[in-house]
Amino acid sequence: MSNTSRMVAPTAVVGFLAGLAALAGTGTASGAPPATRTCTSSVPYTAGQDGYDTYRIPAAVTTRAGTLLAFAEGRHNGAGDTGRIDVVLRRSPDGGCSWGPLRVVASGGGNTRGNPAPVVDPRTGRIVLVTSYNSGAVTEAQIMRGEVTAGQSRRVFVQTSRDDGQHFSAPRDITAQVKPRGWRWYATGPGHAIALGHGPHAGRLVVPANHSAAPPVGSADSGQEPKYYGAHAIYSDDGGLTWRLGFVDHSYDGLANANESGAAELPDGRVYFTARDQNGTSAGNRLDAYSSDGAESLDRPYRIQPTLNDVPVVQASVLQLSGAGAPLLFSGPSVPTVRQSMAIWRSVDGGASFAKVTTLSSLRAAYSDLVQLGAGRVGVLYETGVKGAYETIEFRRVPVSGVLG
Repeated sequence: MSNTSRMVAPTAVVGFLAGLAALAGTGTASGAPPATRTCTSSVPYTAGQDGYDTYRIPAAVTTRAGTLLAFAEGRHNGAGDTGRIDVVLRRSPDGGCSWGPLRVVASGGGNTRGNPAPVVDPRTGRIVLVTSYNSGAVTEAQIMRGEVTAGQSRRVFVQTSRDDGQHFSAPRDITAQVKPRGWRWYATGPGHAIALGHGPHAGRLVVPANHSAAPPVGSADSGQEPKYYGAHAIYSDDGGLTWRLGFVDHSYDGLANANESGAAELPDGRVYFTARDQNGTSAGNRLDAYSSDGAESLDRPYRIQPTLNDVPVVQASVLQLSGAGAPLLFSGPSVPTVRQSMAIWRSVDGGASFAKVTTLSSLRAAYSDLVQLGAGRVGVLYETGVKGAYETIEFRRVPVSGVLG
């Protein structure tokens, strides 16, 4: 593996800590015009509103025009992962203080569409959205055991928007390009994908993902969890028109079961991958890996990231802030045994280690996605609630003034 990325200057770290320390309380959007409106937080999704029982699986990107897009799964029948699930979207013109009406981007039509992984194509400014699908009549466990037909199993789709997220094309099936035979479960992200900005693969769209494989031929193992999970990536070099399968983590040994994953491009051009360890036997809940060739292969296998042991078994997000000396950020719950207390960590050594810098709330909290905003702020779109973690999806604006100094 190549050397880790350049350390952040001490003055930048001080500025970063000072900016995060300025966060205080939870505000709501005012009625001021978008040009002058300021806020600390807002709630784009609330369970029971707009025809959905529950909203889950947040993902966020900022468009070339500065519009913030907040994607989620709209679940009709409850908080569970199975059934009638649509991919929905709300747009914000003011960095997450106010939100436009809910739009259905991909209707499940009675089936399950979800795991949104959006990214902005740097060449065209189009929004590219990759999602996953399966029949609403089957469960993840049934798919992993191979008890479903090909039409019921997991498939992968892509959509694009040319008008700043106001409208999206119909979902287009890319399963044959990115899912090998023998794989069963398949999930994109969830959370934002990335566009590479350095080196020979600049402009490449990279979507972190995960899968499960069938048991080896002749094995008596049923293929149920926790064995046979692995991470992988897919990528496109033509703005989402065609896709290829990148690296595949296929150890399937049960020691480190890389599951829901995120990615960030480091300043030195490497791609950092973080993943949930789905009940692996290694001590720790977070895994990470690096790629030096634009996600085509890994520099080393996934292994435990011990400085994130406070994070429970859950999806999490990672974001490389832009600018010279900017840190890598990580968001997730910060109680190792329960989904609670959403927090932000930072890394000044390219993901080799992380330190927690702020806790956003002591409430229940689960999935999250980090997004860079203008005016020296970063946003966290995350699931939270008082009695349970899936009551709302909140958007928190966190100041990071001084981090790029």
